[in-house]
Amino acid sequence: MLPFAELHLHLEGTLEPEMVFELAERNRVALPWRDPDDLRGRYSYGCLQDFLDLYYANMAVLRTEADFAELTDAYLARAARAGVVRAEVFCDLQAHTARGVPAPVVLSGVADALGRAEADHGVSAGLILTFLRHLPAEDAARSYAEAIATGVDLLGVGLCSSEIGFPAAPFADLYAQARADGLHTVAHAGEEGGPDSVWEVLEHLRVERVDHGIRAMSDPRLVRHLAERRIPLTVCPLSNVRLRAVGELSTHPLPAMLDAGLVACVNSDDPAYFGGYLDDNIAAVTDAFGLTPDQVATLARNSIEASFLPAADKQRLLSAVPA
Repeated sequence: MLPFAELHLHLEGTLEPEMVFELAERNRVALPWRDPDDLRGRYSYGCLQDFLDLYYANMAVLRTEADFAELTDAYLARAARAGVVRAEVFCDLQAHTARGVPAPVVLSGVADALGRAEADHGVSAGLILTFLRHLPAEDAARSYAEAIATGVDLLGVGLCSSEIGFPAAPFADLYAQARADGLHTVAHAGEEGGPDSVWEVLEHLRVERVDHGIRAMSDPRLVRHLAERRIPLTVCPLSNVRLRAVGELSTHPLPAMLDAGLVACVNSDDPAYFGGYLDDNIAAVTDAFGLTPDQVATLARNSIEASFLPAADKQRLLSAVPA
């Protein structure tokens, strides 16, 4: 099995329907769905907002430090079975504090599981604090301060949620602060929004990699810029199909991205909602595009290169990927 890094993964998006009901019972949360199958049957989305409505509703069952640790550990166990050896995971802290769950509860639970990831699952891990772009930048700044105050180690910061109508530029000062604090920077762009949204996070937020970025392919100048500077794109094929960012998998731009020399890698985004973890995504694109073993190895190499691991650790993992 090839080693992969997973770099675009929302922990809240790994909340499987069965766990939703288990945690609801534990925490005495009333749910509007009959059972896990009823909930899973609602996972059909006309747009990003349809998904987000369910995503935030299900979060109501996450209440305690143990809940967040259990969620994170379950993902890591599944990721290890998929061949993931490095996971740089997102946590939407604002979505939890807004409903009354304190930052130390959320982040301590996540950090507990991440801290045991290598020993328990053979997966090295880092935590990226994601800001919700549909909320004011001032709210994100408060969330960042709360996260820093917990003392939990952060790998980086990111920006997610709805692109259209919610520009990234207002978050520039917060990103500058994160860089000054020694953190890495990423942002969602080019899934809903066009290539201008990718330019915006590159120019205003100075991100080191772009999450999604599939709409960059309509701008040749942007493609050259990304290729020349080796700026990675964390592509999520099954997510893109389920959210109708592409019509069907056969029309996905991943092969063109690889042909253009982009550092594109495959990720699962919110696998509990989109029908597949990393190995499912790799299998789907391999089948859809007839990828050769060399091309799949390129995806593995790209994922490791795109990670925020130290150079020596990257080289060690790359040595396990056939040239």
